Amino acid sequence: MIDIGSINEIPLGKTKRIELGQGQRVLICNVNGELFAVDDRCTHEDSSLYLGCLKGEIIHCSLHGGQFNVKTGAAVAEPAEGKLKTYRLLLQDQRIYLDLEA
Repeated sequence: MIDIGSINEIPLGKTKRIELGQGQRVLICNVNGELFAVDDRCTHEDSSLYLGCLKGEIIHCSLHGGQFNVKTGAAVAEPAEGKLKTYRLLLQDQRIYLDLEA
């Protein structure tokens, strides 16, 4: 488990990018007070989703407009290709922990 910060650091409808090293980045998304973690790269052109817009549970890629559901990782609009990897989060004592093993 990796401590990635306080739950207060991610406002409703916003995201936070976590750099894990070796080019791996995870995007933490706050959807109506519920947090979700997905890979921070579009499956279409490997662009950062952090640069996109989170609307409800859908993250929009700023490069070509692909869309993903951050709850499931599913691609929901072209040109997105394939599912994003999702990660389990644990909330404890107002802290967010990322589980890379699950």
